Amino acid sequence: MATHIVTGVAGFIGSHLAETLLQQGEKVIGVDQFNDYYDTTLKRKNVLPLQQYKDFELIEADIQQLDWLTLLKEVETVFHQAAQAGVRASWGSGFRHYTERNINATQIILEAVKETPALKRLVFASTSSVYGNAETLPTSEIIPPQPVSPYGITKLAAERLCWLYHHNFGVPVTALRYFTVYGPRQRPDMAFHKFFKAAIFKNSIPIYGDGKQTRDFTFVSDAVAANLAAATCSQAVGEVFNIGGGSRVFLCDVLDKIDEIVGYKIIRDHQEQAMGDARHTGADTTKAKQLIGFNPQVSLDDGLAQEWEWIQGLY
Repeated sequence: MATHIVTGVAGFIGSHLAETLLQQGEKVIGVDQFNDYYDTTLKRKNVLPLQQYKDFELIEADIQQLDWLTLLKEVETVFHQAAQAGVRASWGSGFRHYTERNINATQIILEAVKETPALKRLVFASTSSVYGNAETLPTSEIIPPQPVSPYGITKLAAERLCWLYHHNFGVPVTALRYFTVYGPRQRPDMAFHKFFKAAIFKNSIPIYGDGKQTRDFTFVSDAVAANLAAATCSQAVGEVFNIGGGSRVFLCDVLDKIDEIVGYKIIRDHQEQAMGDARHTGADTTKAKQLIGFNPQVSLDDGLAQEWEWIQGLY
């Protein structure tokens, strides 16, 4: 039985990843600060299924306050999912949370990992936000990043730190650039969660811009599969991979799908385009398919239906 650390274990992707590892008979040490970026009650619900496993240990703490050298003893993999998320909240006075939780926290883990030669892999959760308004769609990993939000800047800085530690100290790191992950346990500030919640309470939904922006949507179980592949494939060390679901669609078309699922037309409240939001995203996942065998399994229709089922149980 191998031992793995999952940071951000109470979060959306982190909780799913930890649960999958536990189901596979692995031991998981989960680290989470339970900060108030969104309702901590939801985070507690996310970890509840994990606490039923005897091989799960929860450490409730700030990453920057932990003794990582001790924590990493006998650990095989670190899945670093913890981050201060969200594009719109990264402007203004909240920016320091992004530098602390995305850059400083990552550097502290990297410092400890470089002193832990037995560690087999550090999988870093990056984001498509590093591309900004990419010059090419679908976007491959060779396209130069040009973030358009403070959030994207901090995630790119953390990613670049990973490469510094890899090249200078041999840290076995792999980075995954997620493209708009969705599904059960999705954060309440993310679009699909907000749309489905609005449907339940018969509220209008805010649409930033004209609705013609496109996104490449990735179901959470496919993101988890990418993490597991990146952790075990020797060719993944020192590489960055786009992780997209192959479902690049117009936002207005997604809203039509959601109308069909919930059974009525949700009122759209069109607002100005938000600063920091990329107009289009689309993942070229050729590299991930070739090197780590990434092959998304869940269609947008099926994934939306699963998230709707979960949302109804939540509210």
